[in-house]
Amino acid sequence: MSHSRADKLRRTTTNPLSKPIKIPVSSSLISTCPRNSDLSTVSFPAATSDISTFDNDSQIEEGSVVLHGYLGPRHDLSKNLSFISLLNRDVSHAVQVVSSTKSADGARQHAHEQIKRLPVGTPVAITGELRPRAEATSKDLGDIKKIKTKEIQLQSVQALNDFPKDIIIDDQTLFPPEQRHLQLRQEKGLRDALRWRSHVANFCRNWLVDDEFVEVETPLLFKSTPEGAREFIVPTRRKGLAYALPQSPQQFKQILMGSGISRYFQVARCFRDEDLRADRQPEFTQLDLEMAFCSGEDVMRCIESLIHDLWKAMLEEDLPSPFPRMSYQDAMTTYGSDKPDTRLDMRIQRIDHLIPADLVNKISPLDFPAVDLMKLPLSSSEVEPVNARKFIGKFLESPDAEPFVSNSDGAPGIFIYDSTKPLSGLQPFGFEAAEVVEELLEPEDGDILVLQARKADISGGSTSMGNLRIALHREAVKKGLLQAPTGYAPLWITDFPLFSASSDSEPGQGGGAGLASTHHPFTSPKTPEDVDLLTTEPRIVVADHYDIVMNGAELGGGSRRIHNAEMQKYVMQDILKMSEPRMAEFKHLLEVLRAGCPPHAGIALGFDRLIAVMLGKDSVRDVIAFPKSGSGEDPLVKSPSMLTEEALSTYHLKLR
Repeated sequence: MSHSRADKLRRTTTNPLSKPIKIPVSSSLISTCPRNSDLSTVSFPAATSDISTFDNDSQIEEGSVVLHGYLGPRHDLSKNLSFISLLNRDVSHAVQVVSSTKSADGARQHAHEQIKRLPVGTPVAITGELRPRAEATSKDLGDIKKIKTKEIQLQSVQALNDFPKDIIIDDQTLFPPEQRHLQLRQEKGLRDALRWRSHVANFCRNWLVDDEFVEVETPLLFKSTPEGAREFIVPTRRKGLAYALPQSPQQFKQILMGSGISRYFQVARCFRDEDLRADRQPEFTQLDLEMAFCSGEDVMRCIESLIHDLWKAMLEEDLPSPFPRMSYQDAMTTYGSDKPDTRLDMRIQRIDHLIPADLVNKISPLDFPAVDLMKLPLSSSEVEPVNARKFIGKFLESPDAEPFVSNSDGAPGIFIYDSTKPLSGLQPFGFEAAEVVEELLEPEDGDILVLQARKADISGGSTSMGNLRIALHREAVKKGLLQAPTGYAPLWITDFPLFSASSDSEPGQGGGAGLASTHHPFTSPKTPEDVDLLTTEPRIVVADHYDIVMNGAELGGGSRRIHNAEMQKYVMQDILKMSEPRMAEFKHLLEVLRAGCPPHAGIALGFDRLIAVMLGKDSVRDVIAFPKSGSGEDPLVKSPSMLTEEALSTYHLKLR
């Protein structure tokens, strides 16, 4: 997709002016309303302008205007003269309203008295005279841009609702998650993130439609199938029957591939009942797509082109082309993570074959462990060895270091490179190993060298050294010892194992083989040789699975799917050893594959995480309007809520 196409798809939105609002009020409503004065707010004048347009002098003529917005701070110059900031509807711009008592008919006197009674935060409709303003001396209101060339002479004000006196709004106010509505109103960054999210969603939709994809909505009320994650169950009034909320649209989009919809996409809501982290929510959004008659390479080229154009259009960033690629094994051994941030110059080297056995025994209780080595390059900031020692000492005493210090494979071994010391502080390595380490890492005074033992076999998403790599770099940046990484580093991770060992915390597909699908049970082996290995060595089979990574975050993952019913049945029944009842839960999919389903592949981008990476946010909660807390609760609406006895009875449920 060319950059000219990206420019064509770039969208800007404006806020249309509202039309006059008049709501008919019945006499019965008036008789039951607690305050008849509130009925005045059901009819109010339409806005003639938005305050943000005053920033462009050429578009607005002076004269009478009607504005909608929120009252900001008021400054009383005297009893008869006040200056009030009026914030626009989107709380992005503010204009000064001048209120005085001087007028021939006394109307301003009434408006002046009225506006002085209204607290900050009150939504209002203001009528006034737009006029030039003398050069403004006041600064912007925090993130709110102040109009400095025009002001409003107040003629009348209509309060559109009360604002309680127990809520105080000023520049220093920080609202808790329980008041998310006020958080959003107060924090421009949160509102901007939601607008950015909307623009990105529109861009992606337009891009995919132009590329002949069809947007298809798939059901949210699905059934429970063992794809890999825990599900949310939705009981019904029919005894013993329940829906499950979809972990993803995976099965439906594969069904579409066998239904003549060869290019599908959807901005999909997904649900997984799993432990929460900064980048996880129980309900989340995916940009989901699938392509028939294609390979994984076709999907990778498509999504890479989309991300190229998205970054160019929205961030004016030129990403490398093509994106670099790295195998799962290389990523885990070199960076200790299957989603490495390659901007950090801290590669991991395996050196257990070089160092003395007594040093290995000191750092690990394991028999024949792998031992990794890494350098934290504090010398790049001219940190002296003594200060490096203080830094690492304080870190190891902090709560952040607890998982590393108490690691059952052994705590990390820490060495400060110091040319004034014997063997530059590397005496425990021995002369030969110290010499090799210096050749490998080229350390300088002040650098910190870290040893970490681990089990020889690599599995999962990260190693202890990989996690320590991120933690140490983050702490060094926090202390001003290293610069924070900048820019964007996209990367494809490929060649994942098709199967991994199952565990209590990862239920997988619930089979009896002790294995679970690393991605999901519909992922295809990568090569004919991998297909042959299914019958002999399933644990070493490589999957045709690919993850797109950016700056240490997984933007999304996908795979080529098994499109042959017999192959799919073999994987589930003979490799994963799923029971007959579990197999029956996939009968619908096997029937679709049996009916001449073409080869197909797809991917799902984690849309929340995509937005967070584009905006440089650490948590997806900063780009979601109403996120769940770390315990899975919505602090504003207080969900989930306790079931009543009536609901339990209706849905045939009992509490244990």
